[in-house]
Amino acid sequence: MESGVNHQAYADRLAKRGYDLILVARNAERLQALAATLKAQTGRAIKTLVADLGDKASLKQVEKVLREDASITLLVNNAGVGSVASILKDDVDEMEAMIALNITALTRLTYAVAPAFVARGAGTIVNVSSVVGIAVEMLNGVYSASKSYVLSFGHTLQRDLGDKGVRIQSVLPGATATDFWDVAGYAPQKTGANTMAAADLVDAALAGLDQGELVTIPGLHEQEAWVQWEEGRRAISKQFSNAKPAARYGV
Repeated sequence: MESGVNHQAYADRLAKRGYDLILVARNAERLQALAATLKAQTGRAIKTLVADLGDKASLKQVEKVLREDASITLLVNNAGVGSVASILKDDVDEMEAMIALNITALTRLTYAVAPAFVARGAGTIVNVSSVVGIAVEMLNGVYSASKSYVLSFGHTLQRDLGDKGVRIQSVLPGATATDFWDVAGYAPQKTGANTMAAADLVDAALAGLDQGELVTIPGLHEQEAWVQWEEGRRAISKQFSNAKPAARYGV
């Protein structure tokens, strides 16, 4: 499990479900404190790995563990960073770092663990996306695009791995009460009227996993709306490939 939005809640709930954990984060002190608390409360084996997933060398260390540790049965790709600023106000180097963490790290860790899961015919990959992967105009464009990637990547993982014993779940949180908003530059959202508690978000996500959902959107009360969205997307996809341009272009 990686550190990120809701990482403490995920760690707590998974440990209480009987999982031994490997926790990954940059801050060694906070990581050790969380591990000690979980060990005391649950009695589970908790390993820690201090790593910056935005750093290539650190990322490769985590990839090595995922490839070689046969005891791993579940990967939660939960590390991420965000922004609320427009393209005219954000620094492009910071945006590149966001892509490295939100997209590149998630992709590389998934690629590291997938062959091992397929070889054993079992395993679960949970990728944390966001509702802004669909409602892309809500926050920073690079952040929204990175979360659209996570959702799209999840669909193709299901296509490639779903019949090989590997479970894929894409989780799309809305606004959640975590330090994410401090880093993103909009701390008031943590206490907003439509902001969900991190524990509620993780409990709902794990319930969705139990129910076999491929995409879990805890804040969406009308599940039929998502079903219709997906059916519409898949239906229009069949209409894209034609040898001639549409008549409206007059070609």
